[in-house]
Amino acid sequence: LEAVIGKGPMTRAQVTSKVWEYIKANSLQDTKDKRQINPDAKLGAVIGKNQISMFQMTAAVSKHLK
Repeated sequence: LEAVIGKGPMTRAQVTSKVWEYIKANSLQDTKDKRQINPDAKLGAVIGKNQISMFQMTAAVSKHLK
């Protein structure tokens, strides 16, 4: 997760915001259905899927938080 959002203590809201910044900066939203995320290698290592909905993505990222 640090490879995607950087280091440091963050709130859940900050983590979600940083993940969305990464998704938008790297054009990872599906072109036909913006609710779907097509992760690159870094984000894929976090969520473990080839494609994930924006709703499922939040839950997948939460698994990595303390």
